[in-house]
Amino acid sequence: MSELDRYANSTVDWRKTLRTNNRRTFFVIAVFFAIYFLLGLLVDTYLASMHYPQAPVSQIFSALITLHIFPIATLVMLAVAAISLLVTFTLHDKLMLLGTEYREITPETAQTLLEKQLYNCVEEMKIAAGLHYMPRVFLIEADYMNAFASGYSEKSAMVAITRGLAEKLNRSELTAVMAHELSHIRHMDIKLTLMASVLANLMLMVLDIFFYSALFSRRSNGDDRSRNGLVAIIILLRYLLPVINILLLLYLSRTREYMADAGSVELLRDNQPLAQALLKIQNDHDNNQAQYRDAYQQTPHENVRREAYIFDPVQAGIEPMTSLADAFSTHPNLKDRLAAIGFKLK
Repeated sequence: MSELDRYANSTVDWRKTLRTNNRRTFFVIAVFFAIYFLLGLLVDTYLASMHYPQAPVSQIFSALITLHIFPIATLVMLAVAAISLLVTFTLHDKLMLLGTEYREITPETAQTLLEKQLYNCVEEMKIAAGLHYMPRVFLIEADYMNAFASGYSEKSAMVAITRGLAEKLNRSELTAVMAHELSHIRHMDIKLTLMASVLANLMLMVLDIFFYSALFSRRSNGDDRSRNGLVAIIILLRYLLPVINILLLLYLSRTREYMADAGSVELLRDNQPLAQALLKIQNDHDNNQAQYRDAYQQTPHENVRREAYIFDPVQAGIEPMTSLADAFSTHPNLKDRLAAIGFKLK
């Protein structure tokens, strides 16, 4: 009896799943931009309060909103964010492969039947997905089963697959995984998650600088009630915003995984190959924990790829938790992913 026999197959509306998760994605991105914009206004309000110490905070904030006071800090933050996004988008595909032993697969460089089959699977799904450009295909020399997509547009897109995954899945399962990865490209996942990650990191950097500057300034101006109120808000945000950022990023990441799973079912018109592939990947990690733990930990920059992988190694207890973000998985658990595409435990 196969592992999938433990699950009952049912009909799900994958179109509804795509629509629902797409709305959730736009909501999260809108929240990120709103927080970033409000943080910029907070910086401007604090700076303006130093120039107009007698003016109430509400009046300063109103003047910034109506542009009677020019919000220079907000505009500088937006400019820094734009430059950071441009640099990240330009170098992202190179950063994603750092530390791995890989080679690009093309019709000319494919040396084995396995490599030719891999390229063909990607090409078939590229046609099915209606993509205008063929993603670059990379094979990573690693025994563990995983794959990811990268790139900020169709033209810059790439998919990378470990040799372990390519060898251990049959053709229909491999095609389902490639459909999942190309769905990330088609749904513009990479661009959205990169945008959210850059904004989140910049927010925390600005908040740290702002936090220590405000504390230092407070010592010199302890009797300024207006500014003391702003400092209290800054201190609160210093500890609250990192938690909010983590929760929003995890919510976004899980939402996009559900969408990519639904996209795979949409392209194949069959939910069974992806379900079988996900079960195989999970079981393979469970059965080779010690070996894969060493492999993941010895490969540099794995934390960069973690969110992009089809399977989060933390779920199998392989990668150690090194930060607060690691306490939460970037992916939904297997049971929920299978249920979302129509397979529930009997």
